[in-house]
Amino acid sequence: MGKNILMFGPNGSGKGTQGALIQKKLNLPHIESGAIFREHIKGGTELGKKAKAYIDRGDLVPDDITIPMMIARLSQPDCKNGWILDGFPRSKEQAVKLDETLKKEGLALSYVIEIVLDRQIAKERIMGRRLCANDNNHPNHIAFPAIKPVEKDGKLVCRVCGGALSARADDQDEAAIDKRHNIYYDTKTGTMAAVNYFKSGKGPKVISVDGTASIEKVSEAILKEL
Repeated sequence: MGKNILMFGPNGSGKGTQGALIQKKLNLPHIESGAIFREHIKGGTELGKKAKAYIDRGDLVPDDITIPMMIARLSQPDCKNGWILDGFPRSKEQAVKLDETLKKEGLALSYVIEIVLDRQIAKERIMGRRLCANDNNHPNHIAFPAIKPVEKDGKLVCRVCGGALSARADDQDEAAIDKRHNIYYDTKTGTMAAVNYFKSGKGPKVISVDGTASIEKVSEAILKEL
């Protein structure tokens, strides 16, 4: 039985980074729900065509299209020893349906990872990111003392190479951040409700880690439990 893992964490929690680290460590495919959509639409599959019609109208793609897409991807040969699914489910309803379908298909979840982070901190993390003109991988962040940019001639520059810094436009869009966080932090029907559904059941082991710790500490805490 492989390690079938579901990852949760609000925007700004470093969920993508942690998913990539776990993928390397355990040698499992890291599957991002958005990528599945794009593949189906690009490939012109039956499900892809149906999904595209909803997306083009600006509507949410219903679960009876989304979940079969996820199952099709998780049934591929590269997933036979397990997988890490990221970005789905987003609501309690999706969690219940996904859980039931996975069990039916013999792909039951082994672990649910939740990166816990206060909403205000998550927002500050998103808005505080700065990109280096020379290398996007140089970490610069105005909210973290350890990776704070340095000041030179009254301007903040990259702490690694002294390059010019900029902020991504979507990182500064408070309305868009709030909209995404409204869905995530909703404990009645949203993503937090999905996390709580897994916590209340007899299903997978739920691993909750403190997202305020450093990247290394967070991944250490997760890997210790896996």
